[in-house]
Amino acid sequence: MMRAGIVGMGRYLPEKVVTNHDLEKIVDTSDEWIRTRTGIEERRIAADDVDTSDMAFFAAQKAISDAGISAEDIDLILVATVTPDSPFPSVSCRIQERLGAKKAAAMDVSAACAGFMYGIITAKQFIESQEYKYVLVVGVEKLSKITDWNDRNTAVLFGDGAGAAVIGSVSENRGILSFELGADGTGAKHLYQDEYIIMNGREVFKFAVRQMGESCINVLEKAGLTKEDVDFLIPHQANIRIMEASRQRLELPVEKMSKTVNKYGNTSAASIPISMIEDVEAGRIKDDDIVVMVGFGGGLTWGAIAMRWGK
Repeated sequence: MMRAGIVGMGRYLPEKVVTNHDLEKIVDTSDEWIRTRTGIEERRIAADDVDTSDMAFFAAQKAISDAGISAEDIDLILVATVTPDSPFPSVSCRIQERLGAKKAAAMDVSAACAGFMYGIITAKQFIESQEYKYVLVVGVEKLSKITDWNDRNTAVLFGDGAGAAVIGSVSENRGILSFELGADGTGAKHLYQDEYIIMNGREVFKFAVRQMGESCINVLEKAGLTKEDVDFLIPHQANIRIMEASRQRLELPVEKMSKTVNKYGNTSAASIPISMIEDVEAGRIKDDDIVVMVGFGGGLTWGAIAMRWGK
């Protein structure tokens, strides 16, 4: 059976670093308060002249190069974002032109912080049906443009960035083993955008702790695996306490969980690919490792994947 997996990855992180101490000067908060409640120490903020499609383009270029293919080989571009440059054209169409991916269809996916999971799982269907050979999935956000920097509850959480993956067929026994996607529209009132991001932190926390753990267990059961089989966990980098709850549900040691929330904050749809690349480059994820990715977001939405790493 042909199985889809990740055959190339790339990311982009803005140069500007905003620390907790920087935020102390503009909002009623403290470094200690932010660190103890979220695990965040600093985040990256994109320059005014760098928009969502710019970051997506930079990450996509790297992913295509890492896959050893050309942009003209891409059949479909899926961009997961809630912060497009404009309502239309889509970010995916903007980068299709810049990449020179002439034969690629293109559309954006709106599932907030779970967007990258939705994108990967959608790509899987096209690859395994053999309709397409390569699908480019990008998770990208410029959350700084919809963040109220006077709101102490949300201003401390978010950052900008992009992560991209090329999905294609992989060698036998590797790739995506199982997945779960879900949504609960009754929770939309807890996390949404008016002019800025509005969040009921307590309700979102309760939902995320429950759903992230359940989804991890569900994808393992679907793949015929147990908690003992997991080599590495990549949770959405939203809040260290939520991430820790998922790790403890899988009974994994600390060193087997991806952690970049301290450096980049919550980058929404970009957080999982940004973290994954860091762990692969550091050698924490190795060929044939069983990796679980899990995310949640506004909607409310969630998604999880169990995969055996490698091309």
